[in-house]
Amino acid sequence: MTIPAEALVTGGARGLGEGMAQALAAAGASVMIGDVLTALGRDAAGKLSAGGAKAGFVQLDVTKEADSHAAVEVTLRTLGGFDILVNNAGIEVTALVADIDPADLRRMLDVNIVGTTLGLKHAFRAMRPGGAVVNISSVAATIAFPAIAGYSATKSAVDRLTRVAAMEAGKLGYGVRVNCILTLPPKSVFLAEWFNASKESGNAEGKDDIDEGRTRRPSASPPTPLCSARRSASIRRRATRRPIRVR
Repeated sequence: MTIPAEALVTGGARGLGEGMAQALAAAGASVMIGDVLTALGRDAAGKLSAGGAKAGFVQLDVTKEADSHAAVEVTLRTLGGFDILVNNAGIEVTALVADIDPADLRRMLDVNIVGTTLGLKHAFRAMRPGGAVVNISSVAATIAFPAIAGYSATKSAVDRLTRVAAMEAGKLGYGVRVNCILTLPPKSVFLAEWFNASKESGNAEGKDDIDEGRTRRPSASPPTPLCSARRSASIRRRATRRPIRVR
């Protein structure tokens, strides 16, 4: 699969984001990595460049609108275009509902929802017709297990946000596809305990999907964003023939 395009991957300095950046580069895309982790981000971009890809790094705190706008501008200036946004940046703070810290919940809301929304906003304003936005959610948005209430709520919101954004992109003729990927959750102490308990009881929701062999690894999901980013990928709502640029 070849993708001759220019992509911005948020949260691309490590983990799943870095894996998706590598997969895009391997498919022929030029890649800009945006992250708050400067040293790791520069290193990740350096690895892409060393492999022959056109790549760069931009400091990006997705909760700050100025950063989101600047990241798009740097992508356009450095790569020469902006065709793909992978809205990957996100955080998870695990806690049982009875123990949730409001500060942790607000932090997840800010990064996972506000950050994704700002990415969409500036992609719609700058992306040329034929572009694609891939929002990264989680299967945690669809199942229940202990200590992910806040995270699950924010990732559920990302799915709903994607649906509305896709409808707007189609109805208003932006010519941009918007899709959402639900990745497998990362391993955690709570997940391990829940899995062990589910094996004993045999009736925990989602235990067949979230097991020890299928929790998320950095290299586990990158091909899926490539499918969503292809120009042949379907759009949730068909775009009109005359794109309307957002100001």
